[in-house]
Amino acid sequence: MATTTQPANLLELRESGWQSKSVKREIYDNFMQSLARGEDLFPGIIGYENTVIPEINIGLIAGHDLLFLGEKGQAKSRLMRLIGRFLDPALPYLDIPNCPVHEDPYHPITRPGRQMLAELSELQVPIAWWPREKRYAERLAPGTKFADVIGEIDPARLAGGTSMSAEEALHFGLIPRMHRGIFAMNELPELDELVQVGLFNILEERDVQIRGYPVRFDIDVLILFSANPATYNRSGKVIPQLKDRIGSVIHTHYPLDRATGIEIIEQEAGIDLDGQFPVTVPYFMREIVEEMSIVARRSKHLDQQSGVSARFSIANYRGMVASARQRGAVLGERPAVPRVSDLGHLYSTSLGKLEMDMMSSHQLTERQVLDAILAEAIGNVFSEYIDRHGLDEIAEIFARGVKVEVGDLLPSGQYAERLQRVPPAWEKAFEVNASSSPAMRASCVEFVLAGLHATERISRSQTQGKIVYEIT
Repeated sequence: MATTTQPANLLELRESGWQSKSVKREIYDNFMQSLARGEDLFPGIIGYENTVIPEINIGLIAGHDLLFLGEKGQAKSRLMRLIGRFLDPALPYLDIPNCPVHEDPYHPITRPGRQMLAELSELQVPIAWWPREKRYAERLAPGTKFADVIGEIDPARLAGGTSMSAEEALHFGLIPRMHRGIFAMNELPELDELVQVGLFNILEERDVQIRGYPVRFDIDVLILFSANPATYNRSGKVIPQLKDRIGSVIHTHYPLDRATGIEIIEQEAGIDLDGQFPVTVPYFMREIVEEMSIVARRSKHLDQQSGVSARFSIANYRGMVASARQRGAVLGERPAVPRVSDLGHLYSTSLGKLEMDMMSSHQLTERQVLDAILAEAIGNVFSEYIDRHGLDEIAEIFARGVKVEVGDLLPSGQYAERLQRVPPAWEKAFEVNASSSPAMRASCVEFVLAGLHATERISRSQTQGKIVYEIT
C-alpha cells in the first residue's frame, strides 16, 4: 500500500510531521472527526441507532476495551470489524526483516527494533507502511491455546543454543503480533481459563509475559470480545478478574419492530430482483417472513438462550424468492410474485437454524415447530389486514362448499379462473395489495386463504405440494 508520497526512511518520517500515538488515541482522533462531520459511523448497521451505537461511541471515546454481549445473529462480529475503519489508512513501522511486530518508529519494544535505532542513522532506518485492513485480527475462542494468542518458548530456538530467558527464544502469539492494531476474540466464555489469565496483564498493564520469564513487551492493542449473555452471565466460564478488566459491555438485541427486521432482511439478502427472471415481492410476504422470526423468538419449544438469528429470516426470504423465480422460469411469468405456498420449502432453509428446547414438556419435531411458527406468523399478519379490509365475507363463501386448490407451481392465471364464481367478494381480497397483475392477485389469494386457515375459519389439506382450502 506504500506510495511515492509516503516517507521511506525515519528522517523523512520525522520531517513529515508524523506523530506517534497509541492505537486507542488514533481511533479516538479519527472517530471524533467522523462524529463531528455527522458521518454514518457504522454503515450497514440497522436498528441500533438509539440503543447500541451510542454505547459503542461512549466506549471508544473513553478508550475502553469492549465486550459485545448478545445472542447469535445480532451483528456483534460486524460491529467489531467496523471499528477498524477508525484506524489511519496506513501506519508507519520499522522495516526489520523477521521482526514479529510492527514496531513504532519512535518507540520500538523489541531488541531488534531498539538495536536498529541505535546502530543506524535516521536516513538509513527503513520505514514500511501497515495498511488499515491488516491491522484487525480476530479469533474464535474454542480450541484457542495460550501459545496461539499470547506466545510460547520456541523449542527450535532453544535447540539452536538460544537462552530460555532471552527474547529471541520466544514465539509471539497473535495478540503481540497485533501490536498497534485491534484484536477481537469471539465467544469469550469458550476461552480456556489459562488463556483468560494470560489476558490479565494485557488488559490492565498492557504488557506480555510468556512462561514467567523476565522478558516483557509493552503491547499497544485494542481488545474486543463477543459473548452470549447466557454463557457469559450464568455459566461461570468467564473468570471474575477478566470481567473486571473489560472497560465497557455493549448489549446488542434483535430488531425492535417488524419494519426494522424487514429492512435488515432486504439489505442482507442482497438479492437482485430484476434481471431475466424478475421477482416482485408483496410487502405482506416480507412481513410474514420476518414475523416468523418474531414468533420463533418467543416459542416455548425453542431454546431462547441460543436465540433465533436474523439468518433465519434471510435464508427463508432467499428461499421464498428462489421458489417464485423457479415458477417464473417454468411458467414464463414475468415478474414472478412470491406466494404463501412458496414458504412450503422453508424446511430446507430453516432446519438447523433453530435449537429445540429439550427441557420443554411438549416435545414436537422440528418440522412441527416450523409449521406452528409459520401458521402463527401468517395469522398475526393476516389479523392486521383484516382490521383494514374486512375479509369475513370471503370466509362465508366457503360455508357454501367452495374449494380452492393452490400450489407453488400453479400458473397465476388459474387462480382467476377458480375464483370466477365469487368475484365480488374476492375483489376485497385484492385490496391487500391492489394490482391487476395475475401473479400479484394469485399471491393475494393465497395470503387470504392461508390467513383464514390460520385464524381457524377454513380448513386445509395438503398432498404432494398442492394445497386445498375448504370450510371446516
